[in-house]
Amino acid sequence: MAEYHYDVVVIGSGPAGEGAALSAAKGHKRVAVIEDKGVVGGNCTHVGTIPSKALRHAVKQIITFNTNTMFRDIGEPRWFSFPRVLKNAEKVINKQVKLRTQFYARNKIDLYNGNAYFLDSKRVEIRGGNSTDVLHGENIIIASGSSPYKPSNVDFTHDRIYCSDSVLQLSHTPRTMVIYGAGVIGSEYASIFSGLGVKVDLINPGDKLLSFLDDEISDALSYHLRNNGVLVRHNETYETVVGTESGVEVTFESGKRIRADAFLWCNGRSGNTLNLGLDNIGLEANSRGQLPIDDHYRTSVENVYAVGDVIGWPALASAAYDQGRSASSAVLDNGYFRYINDVPTGIYTIPEISSVGKNEKELTAEKVPYEVGQAFFKDLARAQITGEAVGMLKILFHRESKKILGIHCFGDQAAEIIHIGQAIMNQQGDANTLEYFVNTTFNYPTMAEAYRVAALNGLNRVF
Repeated sequence: MAEYHYDVVVIGSGPAGEGAALSAAKGHKRVAVIEDKGVVGGNCTHVGTIPSKALRHAVKQIITFNTNTMFRDIGEPRWFSFPRVLKNAEKVINKQVKLRTQFYARNKIDLYNGNAYFLDSKRVEIRGGNSTDVLHGENIIIASGSSPYKPSNVDFTHDRIYCSDSVLQLSHTPRTMVIYGAGVIGSEYASIFSGLGVKVDLINPGDKLLSFLDDEISDALSYHLRNNGVLVRHNETYETVVGTESGVEVTFESGKRIRADAFLWCNGRSGNTLNLGLDNIGLEANSRGQLPIDDHYRTSVENVYAVGDVIGWPALASAAYDQGRSASSAVLDNGYFRYINDVPTGIYTIPEISSVGKNEKELTAEKVPYEVGQAFFKDLARAQITGEAVGMLKILFHRESKKILGIHCFGDQAAEIIHIGQAIMNQQGDANTLEYFVNTTFNYPTMAEAYRVAALNGLNRVF
């Protein structure tokens, strides 16, 4: 058993681990990364963000082909199987792995394959890989990510019962599917499978889809999911999930029963901390496997940091990358540290959703005198040209100062559009004002023009 010494040891090579490792390496630290998969990228690249968004893009293209009248002139609508669409997504995964492997090589970061296990606060043993080496790290950053939460009374070994990770091994296209959990992941997969012609029952244990969103946006999502053939069932909690030879039967506490070809569990994720040997360093995860941290991503152990999904909110790839960079900045003490608490939300349903800042419910509760500016995509020339007329942009701003308080977008390219408003919101003082959008000339026709339309709409409400 060999022991190697490093300035920083990072556990996990997802966005959080990558951000931490690269930042530390660029700060002239000797860095090692431990990854339990054979290749880098973490869950984000292999079972999460990248494959699901690649799937969504492919499905969106299929929908466009099958509904656009221009394409009907050259042929009938086409049906595509889930495995075929998935195969297309795998090309993106391979490109991502190649790219990220190059990052580590270029920055002379040592990669170790296996499971990390703490021996003490500065020593981590690698288990189950090609070696049983021990890595000594002056600082250790836990970026082990998360996995789908799996209740013990659901048999995930059954070949018709899937979680949000294992669904990527689905080898057929079911005719009907029950998706349990109507959070971000559940809503995204409901969009994907309904786009492939699958009849989807989306089960929501709560009373509203994505309740953290602006009410108007949440209602719009509900409408469009239903319009695409998704049956949304609110306030339902499962009692039993039983796999049979031909499918799955779900019984609810309300007494309802549903039968489908497949069952997809999308109700929460747990931090990957179970087999890290945390007891050996006096760390304890909460009931969902998440680690508590301070405002510098430090755990209760002085030299051990935690970032990404393993710390809980916001559990987004974008935030995880920045958290990793910030944790390294705390280690390096280079003055670039930033606590990540202002994160845009990007939800890749069909159509997609994105928001940043406060929503109307929050501003009303805080008694902030705000006003609303709206722009509907159906009225924008660019949306009419592309045929993506579903959607809207909503700007919330202070009635007196015109300061932008929140931006909410629903429709094609929403996650891109939101960044324009985010940039203005983050300006200091008088630079953050709704009037920027009125006094700035936008390219025409563009989707960005929605900001000018919404700003004028909002100013017309002010008296």
